[in-house]
Amino acid sequence: MNRYGVVTFDGPAASGKSSVAQRVAQVVDLPVVSSGLLYRAATLVAERASIDVDDAAAVMAVLAGHHVDLDPAPGGNRVTIDGDEVTEALHTDEVDALVSAVARHDAVRDWVGERLRSIRPPFVIDGRDMGSVVFPDATHKFYLTASPEVRALRRVGERAADLERVAAAIRRRDALDAKQLRPASDAVRIDTDALSLDEVVTVVLDRLRGTPTVGSVGRDG
Repeated sequence: MNRYGVVTFDGPAASGKSSVAQRVAQVVDLPVVSSGLLYRAATLVAERASIDVDDAAAVMAVLAGHHVDLDPAPGGNRVTIDGDEVTEALHTDEVDALVSAVARHDAVRDWVGERLRSIRPPFVIDGRDMGSVVFPDATHKFYLTASPEVRALRRVGERAADLERVAAAIRRRDALDAKQLRPASDAVRIDTDALSLDEVVTVVLDRLRGTPTVGSVGRDG
């Protein structure tokens, strides 16, 4: 078996965790799992049903009527709902605006966690609380941070949007996600504000190659 086991990347939106996870997975020859896509899929199901996303029971009731599947394929995660490809539809302003409300529900988090834990390791996975809650025994844990301003610049670079509006949305998202954004105590923390993607990947790979067990993982910052 690949010696890396489960490698988790947590952090706030646009901190770079998904990009870093994908690059690292390529280098160490592991599939990458994007946990956030399952939350987005649950959000899309709720949005299409026009239900109150603050109502946990309503969200879970509508989820129960659909089959959501995440395939961590080598070319990128693929998400289907009832057999229909929906991956691109998960990255819209509408889903962005609702996903934190959906992800706050404990029942939804349990629903996502069950599906993630059914995936056989080894793999790399990114999310909010992968190392602290879903995979507390992960072999390696990383927590990426960045200021709201830097994260807004990155998000604006991905979409045609107003910088101040995006920064405000990120701050609101951070406040809503505060409970899930607590890093695992044994995670390696990396501030990505002044680092390029290549530099963050190098830091992570150095840690992976030099700290083969959870017990020897340190914390930055």
